[in-house]
Amino acid sequence: MGGIARWSGAAVLLLLAYLAFWPVPIEPVSWIAPENPGYTGDHVRNNGLSAIELLSIGDHLHGPEDVTRDRHGRLYVSTLEGAIVRLDPDGANPEPWADTGGRPLGIAFDPRGVLWVADAYRGLMSVTPGGKVELRSTEADGIPIRYADDVDAAPDGLVYFTDATTRFGAEASGGTYPASLLDIMEHRLSGRLLVYDPARDQTRTVLSQLSFANGVAVSPDGAFLLVNETGTYRVIRYWLQGNRKGQHEVFVDQLPGFPDNISTGHQGRFWVALVSPRNALLDRLSDKPWLRSVVQRLPGWLRPEAVPYGHIVAFDADGKVVLDLQDPAGTYPLNTSVLETEEYLYLGSLVSPSIGRLKNPLSGAAANGHAGGRSGRR
Repeated sequence: MGGIARWSGAAVLLLLAYLAFWPVPIEPVSWIAPENPGYTGDHVRNNGLSAIELLSIGDHLHGPEDVTRDRHGRLYVSTLEGAIVRLDPDGANPEPWADTGGRPLGIAFDPRGVLWVADAYRGLMSVTPGGKVELRSTEADGIPIRYADDVDAAPDGLVYFTDATTRFGAEASGGTYPASLLDIMEHRLSGRLLVYDPARDQTRTVLSQLSFANGVAVSPDGAFLLVNETGTYRVIRYWLQGNRKGQHEVFVDQLPGFPDNISTGHQGRFWVALVSPRNALLDRLSDKPWLRSVVQRLPGWLRPEAVPYGHIVAFDADGKVVLDLQDPAGTYPLNTSVLETEEYLYLGSLVSPSIGRLKNPLSGAAANGHAGGRSGRR
């Protein structure tokens, strides 16, 4: 029995040593997580997304992370396999249209009909109306773009996009999802908002020290843009014009989930997709960086991960909730983006083989029944 006790004691000591000292890729810093109001107030739990319809993006394709459309109403989605898939305006007949050779995430058309692509593995790319793919930017201010995430084109032709983290390359970390988990666990504020000038073929940093810089959307008049900070559950407004040009402020904070992409909608609305609810353990350990290192040494299934929970929110230009739609069952898992058309809302996902579609509750006469922050409650 004595031998068994000694071996057990040694095993415990080895386990403790492993949890305390084994090298991990993150170097966490202390921060204070904002209060989590949960699913209350404007975000009270509802089933507004429960009637979602699924549309195929083609055989053997997955992860339509973003959805956009061209001037002819045709839909385009980015996929895990690297393909940009085009669908008819009614969502039928998906076909591969272009291939970036990487992992395209955010996509957006500019006024000339060029599709801009934030490819997490390769950088900022463009696709001509004829389908020609070109790599446009791989670094900004001497720092490589390691995780291009979302993109939007301004009316003046400039292209704004995010480099989610300069610490954890999406491809080097084994994919976009593993890299995001590392960056959010570390919380070193290494994300950037960048701008590319096609006329000069130059990229520069607009904002730095962002916590996993994710979705970006330019207002229709080009006066400002919004950028999501996934790791701090908030949206930042950056002014492009006017007296506050070059300044930024918090647009929305204390969100109940991790904001992924953001897009412009109709009538001055902005749509935010919350990819997963906040994680209570991660928040409790925000000011305990050493313990976050310990958690990182645990098996993957014991670490905080995204939980399927459908959730999209529309905000007005003042950051007030116009509509909040949820699906607690997570029927359409890990929704990452929203495209609003007059008739439908189209949703993207990190993992699904389909895009989601829902009748637009704010369309036409239906909008009269959805005024105010508590819209869409069921």
